[in-house]
Amino acid sequence: MSSSWSRRQGSARLCGALLALVLGTFGALSAARAGCFDVKDAQFARLRPLVSQDAKKALIVVNSLLAGLPADAARAEPRRLAALYAVQSDAYGELGLDLPSRASALKGLALLPGRTDPLRLVLVSDYGLSFREPAGIDKALTLIKRARAAQRPGSRSDICLQIVQGSMNQQRDRSDLATRELTQAYLQSGSPELVEPQMDAASLLATALRRMGDFDEALGLIGRVIRWDTARGSASNLAIDAYLQGQILRAMGHFRRALVSLRRARAISLSQGARQGVAYADLRICQSEIRLGRFPAARRDCDRAAPVFAAGKAIDMVKETHVLLARIDLADGHAARSLAILNRALSHDGRDMVAHEVPPAYLARARASAALGEYRNAYADLQQYLRLYSAHNESARVRLQEALEVRFHAKEEIERNAVLRRKLRAAALQAGRQRQLLQWIEIASIAGTLVIVLLSYILMAGRRHRRQLLHLANEDNLTGAPNRGHTAQLAAAALQNALARSQPLTVALLDFDHFKEINDQCGHAAGDYVLREFARLARGTLRATDVLGRWGGEEFLLILPDTTIGSALSSIERLRQQALGIVPPSGGRLETWPRVTFSAGLATTAEGAGTLDEIVARADAALYEAKNAGRDLVRIDGEGYRNTANGAPL
Repeated sequence: MSSSWSRRQGSARLCGALLALVLGTFGALSAARAGCFDVKDAQFARLRPLVSQDAKKALIVVNSLLAGLPADAARAEPRRLAALYAVQSDAYGELGLDLPSRASALKGLALLPGRTDPLRLVLVSDYGLSFREPAGIDKALTLIKRARAAQRPGSRSDICLQIVQGSMNQQRDRSDLATRELTQAYLQSGSPELVEPQMDAASLLATALRRMGDFDEALGLIGRVIRWDTARGSASNLAIDAYLQGQILRAMGHFRRALVSLRRARAISLSQGARQGVAYADLRICQSEIRLGRFPAARRDCDRAAPVFAAGKAIDMVKETHVLLARIDLADGHAARSLAILNRALSHDGRDMVAHEVPPAYLARARASAALGEYRNAYADLQQYLRLYSAHNESARVRLQEALEVRFHAKEEIERNAVLRRKLRAAALQAGRQRQLLQWIEIASIAGTLVIVLLSYILMAGRRHRRQLLHLANEDNLTGAPNRGHTAQLAAAALQNALARSQPLTVALLDFDHFKEINDQCGHAAGDYVLREFARLARGTLRATDVLGRWGGEEFLLILPDTTIGSALSSIERLRQQALGIVPPSGGRLETWPRVTFSAGLATTAEGAGTLDEIVARADAALYEAKNAGRDLVRIDGEGYRNTANGAPL
């Protein structure tokens, strides 16, 4: 079934195919959980749970029922026939047979013309989730979006289709879109009657969070899903849940705990007759055993997985398995055999491998070549490894930043401070993963003076890259100002210093007025220009000890150490004049350029704030007052409010 392990728990549980968890870094798991789409057809409701329990048996039953229908069933009983096709599509998908699943979904769609019929939406989703290649996914996404446009926003059907859409975007490696859609679906399905779709969203969101390094949140989500599936007695879902849990623990470096979850996933898949599921579990168990130095056990697990992937013509997974076997051979002292395997795996320069597996393959081949004294080849492979490693980390940094941003904006209004904590934790965990990789490179030192020099170069380059990543992680990529996470750190340090020295500290939240109109009238590029220009001008206006950081969207947080409210108002007035002076960039039309203003809310430690959350919350409340009072205003928290409009006291 290509490179994906299908999890299809059904049309009534996400219409027959949902949750695309790409195994490995991207993973691919399609799952549909019963109860997402509210399908009322009795035959569908009776047969669908059988797919979750035993997909092979369900296929036998539904094929028998289809064979017993009269020749004119499509005309006489189209809905009954469509329901059988939906169950058939789900069962094929559960077994990893994507083409038959797609064919059954198309047969069912031909029988149901409605746009909001839940049974038709089941079939639409089955069809969309049967694709694995990017071109097919893009084509199917058009159909999913068209179906979603016909639903009432926020309805059960809309949420279920949004989860399917997020699953497909995750399958095509658009983590930014997938994270936003899945976070929104998870938050929108918080009511008791929508718990099934929420579990669907939680499983997929856990996968996305694992990829962005937010392991604690991912574990929490998958733990909730496991409890739900255990209570429901869904064996097939529990296999996927355990696999997901194992992948998260493996990414955290908890390899022994990961083995417990992965072996549980294997046992359940084995009892269900899901050969692909067993093979994927074996592959990840092999990886964990290698990290623990248990090479004989790892060889056994990889040897079991390889023929299953070969039979399914999953070339990328076959090569990933062979690279692991080559690493075992190298550890066992069989460098020549290891090199031969790696040469075959890299026969197409990694183009037919999963992208994140290519750099380690080059590094392994460099080690094998060095062990055989082929230092020229080792040097070439180490250079290629370094180039791919740097490119992969840059791509990962961009994806991480995108995912963090979309997740932050999706949850900002619901849990602003909780999102900030997760973002800071994710950045720390990402830095830890970088350190771990550098340590692994050091351990992989190859004998010989030339190789030692090369690895020294790699180490220096890695440290330089890490410093660059740290700088980028602290900086907002649009304005160059400190990003939200770094701004919060600077603010917390300033507050601690102010309290320790009994000095005043004033904090201001600035939010541009009618910013949407700037974007609508002049384009988003103009809006970005305003934010960049304001940050640039502010740097020349504020003191060296002041900090202006991007807080989110068109909002900035201003930190003014050793500053009273009166002095802070003067600083705000200077910033207001700078904003008013922003003119369109070269080529822009001055007559259509809007007046750039902002509203501000101020709070100070003089009012008794003891924590950063408290003082920022008070500044936020004052900003809210300024916005409600008409914008282009400054409001001061605390007794005796003072207002200013256009810089003049009211």
